[in-house]
Amino acid sequence: MSAMDTNVIADGLIQYLMLVALLTFHEYGHAWTAWKCGDDTARLQGRVSLNPFVHIDPIGTVFLPLLMIFLPGAGRFLIGWAKPVPVNPSNLNHPQRDDILVTMAGPAMNLLLAIGLMALARVGLAFQSGQLIDFCEQAASLSLILCFFNLIPVPPLDGSHVLRIATGMSHETYANFARYGFILIIVLINIPPVRQLLGAVTYGTLGLLAHIFGLG
Repeated sequence: MSAMDTNVIADGLIQYLMLVALLTFHEYGHAWTAWKCGDDTARLQGRVSLNPFVHIDPIGTVFLPLLMIFLPGAGRFLIGWAKPVPVNPSNLNHPQRDDILVTMAGPAMNLLLAIGLMALARVGLAFQSGQLIDFCEQAASLSLILCFFNLIPVPPLDGSHVLRIATGMSHETYANFARYGFILIIVLINIPPVRQLLGAVTYGTLGLLAHIFGLG
């Protein structure tokens, strides 16, 4: 195996570990918010946790991300999702409002992580640590991709829950639609305009954060 191949594999594994960590925080945000809003369903299932193994989805956390990282010609455009957090809306203190809060807690967590990572990159700049800056910027960009990707209104992504709530869709209808969601997601991420829009929003936000923290 050449040194280049080894570097590609190592870089891919680092990206994958970043993704798993960011997805873990994303799902923790959902579960913690649901618990604080009155629904302890996720807590009783052990989902208010930063243990990544309780959040893993075989397709969204394992198969698809690893395929995108290591498949030749995939373009290293990395996205994924974790196992959806169970929520019983009837347990929520204010069902409709809290359902929205729980849904948006995941993307909000990724946005907050991106802000924190860029702040840490600023510390790296102060200490002239190029490696820390590169790591933080790479992780922040991935966190922002997950934030905006999850707003797409296709199951099991968070945007689909917002759409369900906004349209008054029944849980049964949503469940039937969700069975084919991952197929729609795979199709969508292979449509160039969708990838370009996601990239533009992600790197536009990353550039704004870099400007705010004086990273150039």
